[in-house]
Amino acid sequence: MDAPVLPSAGETLVPGVVVKTAHAPAQHPREALATLVREMGDEDLSLVVLFVSPSGDLPAIAAEAAAVFGATPVIGCSTAGEISPRGYTEGEIVAVGFPKSHFVALIQFVADLKAMLRKDVVRSTVKLRGELARVAPQWTSEFAFLMVDGLSLLEDQLVSALSTALGPTPLFGGSAGDGLDFKQTFVIHEGRVHRDAAVLALIRTDCAIKVFNFDHLTPTERKMVVTEADPERRVVREINGEPAAREYARLLGMDPEQLSPFIFAAHPVVVKVGGKHHVRAIQKVEPNGDLTFFSAIDEGLVLTLADPRDIARDLDAALGDLALRSRPQAIIACDCILRRVEAEQKQAIRALSGILSANKVVGFSTYGEQLNSVHVNQTMTGIAIYAPPGGKKAP
Repeated sequence: MDAPVLPSAGETLVPGVVVKTAHAPAQHPREALATLVREMGDEDLSLVVLFVSPSGDLPAIAAEAAAVFGATPVIGCSTAGEISPRGYTEGEIVAVGFPKSHFVALIQFVADLKAMLRKDVVRSTVKLRGELARVAPQWTSEFAFLMVDGLSLLEDQLVSALSTALGPTPLFGGSAGDGLDFKQTFVIHEGRVHRDAAVLALIRTDCAIKVFNFDHLTPTERKMVVTEADPERRVVREINGEPAAREYARLLGMDPEQLSPFIFAAHPVVVKVGGKHHVRAIQKVEPNGDLTFFSAIDEGLVLTLADPRDIARDLDAALGDLALRSRPQAIIACDCILRRVEAEQKQAIRALSGILSANKVVGFSTYGEQLNSVHVNQTMTGIAIYAPPGGKKAP
């Protein structure tokens, strides 16, 4: 557990400067980190989060970040693409800094997810919440931000355990990515990169916050049933009693050879849980015709094909809703890689980047998103952070 950095007594808060953001090319770690430090200024920070392109030297970037930020905790993850202050980008490091004048952060590192015991995760998270309440009792806005190995296949179990311990504290997060390669994904903690691991930041602030989740999909009447699956590997072998890829392609009126990430993004499947539809996104077709999914799947599950709405129009409207009463000073977003794939296919990247930039959104493209107790796909999930009232004094 990293020690929190508390605000100084009597320090005046400056409205509108509640989160620091910066970005730099990922190819040269020392130069990149120097740029990030310079862009974020000399304000004392409680926490730095890095979203790092897999094209960079992640071990060197993690080590350099720990050196240049000193006592400030640095966490992060590899990405399937970044969202910088300019919108969608690739090949960069995007940094988010939380000033100590507005934020207190404690970090929980979960190593060896495959051997994870639910009771241990619950116990350590409850302890972390208690410690945060003790060191920052004057601030009541609290949220949890999670980054997890995107190839671990253990996000569902992890968020289920965390949600038990977090109670009413909202959680959002994203699964680390590796572009469209799906070979290795990492989280960053204490100057090192880790696989089969997760890092949780539990944060208190004097700012108003809103955790959100939205998609741009409309369920259709076309349904299918998973008739054979390997839930532990998130693999579906049969749909409607037929080989999975062949049957999915047939329902789309396509040949199985045409299936690709572009097709999965354009023709997602959803399941209905608790009155709401959640995407169960397809990651890839295996050589034997099985379908591998990004999230939990099981035999007997009824899948419904969904049609996407206009992604740019929906994004603009959703972000506009976050600004109805007050404009967010920053938005941190975990955005599914399939949304970016769809945007590229439809030549909407420039439009989406303009909307993201105008709304001060930064973050990364993920292999899945976490919201409270569930692991989801093909959504944008994140937090809007609003400036506290002007002239308010920090304790």
